Amino acid sequence: MQNSATRSANYGPWLVGLGAALWGTESAWRIPLNELFDAKVIVFWEHVLILIMFLPILIPRLREIPKVHGHTWGYLLFSGFAGSAVGTIFFTLALKYGNPTVVNVVLNIQPVISTVGAFLLFGDRLAHRFFFYAVIAIVAGILVSVTHPTMIGVSFERAGLNLGSGYALICALFWGLSTVAGRGVMIDMSLRLASSMRIVIGLACMTLILLAYGKFHGAALWPTAAQTQPVKAIVLLLFLASISGGIPLLIYFRGLHLTRASTAGYFEMMQTLAAVCITWGIFHATLHPHQVIAACVLIAAVAMVHHVQQRVEPAGQQANQRGDVDQN
Repeated sequence: MQNSATRSANYGPWLVGLGAALWGTESAWRIPLNELFDAKVIVFWEHVLILIMFLPILIPRLREIPKVHGHTWGYLLFSGFAGSAVGTIFFTLALKYGNPTVVNVVLNIQPVISTVGAFLLFGDRLAHRFFFYAVIAIVAGILVSVTHPTMIGVSFERAGLNLGSGYALICALFWGLSTVAGRGVMIDMSLRLASSMRIVIGLACMTLILLAYGKFHGAALWPTAAQTQPVKAIVLLLFLASISGGIPLLIYFRGLHLTRASTAGYFEMMQTLAAVCITWGIFHATLHPHQVIAACVLIAAVAMVHHVQQRVEPAGQQANQRGDVDQN
């Protein structure tokens, strides 16, 4: 029995790392999909395919729905809207209009946002050194977002802050707040039901968003670019929904079940490593020297935020620090 627990402790963190790394591959599919579809349509199809994958998980859990309290549905609705739908739209737009490597690094500021959100909403304690490392992370996030840091005093536009970086920061805000809402959901709902229902709500939100923008029709859902390259479009959407969507979700939470949250937080950084390898290596989205240094400082500062916070948070709260029950 003890040997089994030891083996679980050994491979649990690596499952967390594998799941996070697979999440990091989404840029490989989302960037070329931006050439075929509108960002909102990509997110819509992503939700459709993930929901189909999750039906075997969702259907047996439907009997739990009558037991869920009203406030839990409120948290779930916000999580599905802010994290699964809107946040993912902004991430897709960020990859389209910005440097993909910068975008994936900037998103590491998300845990700072979720920690502050948990403090305001749930009254969580903040470590004495939290604000010290949070300020470092924010400053590093700004520096990694601009190409000419010496011009920040003149204007962010002159410093090179582009639309993509702005979208990435908005995405981090939505995903960070979604993390906080996700914690409220997990208090009263099983993980499998919460994960599945978040996708359902995300799909409903995406449908309403497409209707509001007048894009819920054949020509917008499957535009000319996709019609001329149907195999490419279908394969990329399937890879996005499976390799970077449903599969890592299952692997990650299995690993999290076998891993201390304080350890899992560091293995989650495999997501950034995988994403940067793809955006820099495949799409040649390079960084300036000051951005490389700022990126390292940002990641180190966020790691320290996690380190100091896990000392003051109950273990159960730490387990909910992953941003999207989806990521995306």
